[in-house]
Amino acid sequence: MHLRNVELFCDIVACRSFSKAAEMRKISQPAATQIIQQLEEHLGVSLFDRTVRPPELTPAGQLYFEKCRDLLDTYRSIEDAVRRLGDKVVGRVRVASIYSVGLLQMAEYVRRFEEAFPDVDVRLDYVHPDEVYARVRRDEADLGIVSYPTGGDDITVIPWVDQEMVLVVKPGTALAVHDKATLDVIRGQEFVAFTTDLKIRKEVDRLLKRKNVPVKVTHQFDNVENIKRAVEIGAGVALLPLPTIRRELEIGSLHAVRLQDADLKRPLGIVQKRHKHLPAAAEKFVALLKENVGAGESVAAKAKSVH
Repeated sequence: MHLRNVELFCDIVACRSFSKAAEMRKISQPAATQIIQQLEEHLGVSLFDRTVRPPELTPAGQLYFEKCRDLLDTYRSIEDAVRRLGDKVVGRVRVASIYSVGLLQMAEYVRRFEEAFPDVDVRLDYVHPDEVYARVRRDEADLGIVSYPTGGDDITVIPWVDQEMVLVVKPGTALAVHDKATLDVIRGQEFVAFTTDLKIRKEVDRLLKRKNVPVKVTHQFDNVENIKRAVEIGAGVALLPLPTIRRELEIGSLHAVRLQDADLKRPLGIVQKRHKHLPAAAEKFVALLKENVGAGESVAAKAKSVH
């Protein structure tokens, strides 16, 4: 049994796709299929039920996956312990992040990390908040990045950053003449919101209710990027974390209005599985996130002009 074949098998389970796992491993899909077939022949059992799409684990496959995951965790912890005796940081970091953390910001963090640690492979996936927690619990991600993080018996939270929420409007509209305003300026306005299952939507709704400011929700999205595009075409206004609109402020496609009567912030946190050994590479990634809170956010300078 080759360790790389075991890693491929676990990647297929995590991705729920032979082709995606093959791409991650930089091999062809037929090669990945052949490796799994050889593994099944060696074990004398079928690991996947191929009559359904995406392929699902058989009972034997589920048992094999659980044991292989434990095996890989043990092997990586041994490697990590030995490598810590030297100065070189190698390995991989698997990060699951919510979409709305800001694609450009996370890309900048990854770029900085890969420059500092070129021998570490960073895998960053954007998924729904519930899936972030699920991947951390299933050991399919070393770290998760979520808003309004919650811990538990099996999850530890590392506080990261509180992002200021601002009113986001299309330039050239009546509200775009303001750099500061009270929340009441959006009374009765068409509003582009997050979907109701997200914590950030619940917090915004709570604020609007407390301030007695009704709005007309015209569109709902589960990610920042779609909300920004909707505001750009004039579909309504929105309340978004200031760092997530950095690029749009720089190119002038959106305008930010700071709220004078509402201290609304979105907390971001890093979640990890409690009592799980965190590889040195993952520890370094956490350290970089905490030390470079403003990475990629020249918004800081831009924000000074939003007064």
